[in-house]
Amino acid sequence: MSIVIDKVQPLVEPIIESLDCQLVDIEYLKEGKHWFLRIYADKEGGIDLDHCALISEKISEVLDAMKPDPFPAAYFLEVSSPGAERPLKNEEQIRSAIGEYVHFDYYAPQYGEKQHEGVLLDVTEDYYLLKVQIKTVTKELEINKKNVAKARLAVKF
Repeated sequence: MSIVIDKVQPLVEPIIESLDCQLVDIEYLKEGKHWFLRIYADKEGGIDLDHCALISEKISEVLDAMKPDPFPAAYFLEVSSPGAERPLKNEEQIRSAIGEYVHFDYYAPQYGEKQHEGVLLDVTEDYYLLKVQIKTVTKELEINKKNVAKARLAVKF
């Protein structure tokens, strides 16, 4: 359903930015018999329920006025924070996470593991440099970007 997202994103992103927030992600998916349009927004210092409600109200007005309607069925609009372990979906989001604690899932094992968590130290053209703690040893791992299936922020325990 990326066609719907492709039509919606250019309309909602300026609305979110006009409210001093940034668009993090959009999902359009079916759960059970219901369709959901989920919009994740954030801002410096975090986003609260009042921001989500205001964004939802503004976006709803624009989406209701779209002609032709890009939605094949009725849907629920949800606007929320991406959360503490938000996904990092593109290079820009990953670069902005330098210095943060992140989680990488791999297509194939890297350094003997299918995933790692650690502090993202750097992003180069081909690699991510990740500082990880393996038992009592701290290591810096160069992870080839092509091998990363998913990336997200993580909470360190």
